[in-house]
Amino acid sequence: MGSKFAYRSLSDFMRSSTLRWLVLLASVLITLIIVVQLFWLNKVYSFEQKTFNMNVVKSIRGLYEDLDLVDTRSEHLQDLIEHPRTDYFLFRVDNPYSEDSVASYLQHELNDFDVLTDVHIAYYSAGKSGYRLTKYITAAASRYEVEQINLPVHNRNFNYILLYFPHRNKYVLQQMNFWFFSSSTLFVVLCGLAVILFFFYRQRFLAEIQKDFVNNFTHEFKTPLAVMKISAEVLLQEKITSQPERLRKYATIVENQTQHLQDQVERLLQIARSDKTNLPIQKKLVPVKDLIEQAVAKMQPLIDEKKADVDIPIDEEQNIELFADRGHLELAIVNLLENALKFSVKPHIIVSTGHEDGNIYISVKDNGIGIEKKYQKRLFKKFYRVPTGDVHNVKGFGLGLNFVKRIIDAHHGTIKINSLPGIGTEFRLILPATLNS
Repeated sequence: MGSKFAYRSLSDFMRSSTLRWLVLLASVLITLIIVVQLFWLNKVYSFEQKTFNMNVVKSIRGLYEDLDLVDTRSEHLQDLIEHPRTDYFLFRVDNPYSEDSVASYLQHELNDFDVLTDVHIAYYSAGKSGYRLTKYITAAASRYEVEQINLPVHNRNFNYILLYFPHRNKYVLQQMNFWFFSSSTLFVVLCGLAVILFFFYRQRFLAEIQKDFVNNFTHEFKTPLAVMKISAEVLLQEKITSQPERLRKYATIVENQTQHLQDQVERLLQIARSDKTNLPIQKKLVPVKDLIEQAVAKMQPLIDEKKADVDIPIDEEQNIELFADRGHLELAIVNLLENALKFSVKPHIIVSTGHEDGNIYISVKDNGIGIEKKYQKRLFKKFYRVPTGDVHNVKGFGLGLNFVKRIIDAHHGTIKINSLPGIGTEFRLILPATLNS
């Protein structure tokens, strides 16, 4: 059973669950939109590449129509044009030609088909080991410097002209500026929406935690203050001095309730401090039996109020000692005892100690309402309270077990839970037996 269990209404749970699902659905939709957008960007890029190739081929076909470069016109351009590499085009030439005319007409055709990027032209004669002439055509709106490179030679048994577009990829990407701008805008908007959703969910979650905390804080302090107010009114009566037993009774009530409030405030302060820094653990040799007896003694008023049976089956000769911070470890046991008393109708609690796998354990076992297995993994989360059905009078902040775990973690120990609903629960604190652990 978790520290400070409290009833949580079904409507609150449904609201929280619905909000989580909405945020999750929105996140999935945002991710899906981004993936689809990236997919379409890739499709547009592929389309622009194909369009570029097609426009170059159309320009070469226009050049064939402008100049008599071959003896026989083929009906299939693939018989005359090759595409040996991504940025290279090679087309066959049979008849004599003027290099200047070819360059002039080619530039005109490229402009007509919107191939507005620089191109290298190389003229090859069959059987030669290199190009006999190369030229560089600069596009009208070119922003690039002329590049002098050694063009690769493709040995063929016929004359041909090679076209190389050095800035082809940049040119294609420039044609996609609108797509990049729109996609970038959408991406920024979606990322902004995702951030807003995250902070909205986080703020909503923190607001719910704050609301629950304030409600439980008020509930936890309201009853002791009311009891103290009634007791104070009784103590202010003039005839109270003639009733020593009654005077002692109400003075004791005030003392106990004051101690209870003091302990609660101290617990909250410990939690607040432990959020910012590690717990100030100071280990020394502690007799486990004395530690348990002292923790039980601190809970004696509540034990008496609940008419609980608390057994400590530890023999006098069973003198187990461990290296631990006495104050913090005692507070951990007090928290477990408080839970055991709170969630048992007729509490019967067994506090024991022993050795386990070379370590020392402290066990707090009760006959309370127990905890379902599905809740056990979340018991040690801050502010978490196990739903308790129709039990509405359970008080607490959902901090106790979280603090217990912090204490045990600071000691490099572990906590085991064994629980059956309707039967009871055992919390077993397992701590190292050596100082160096």
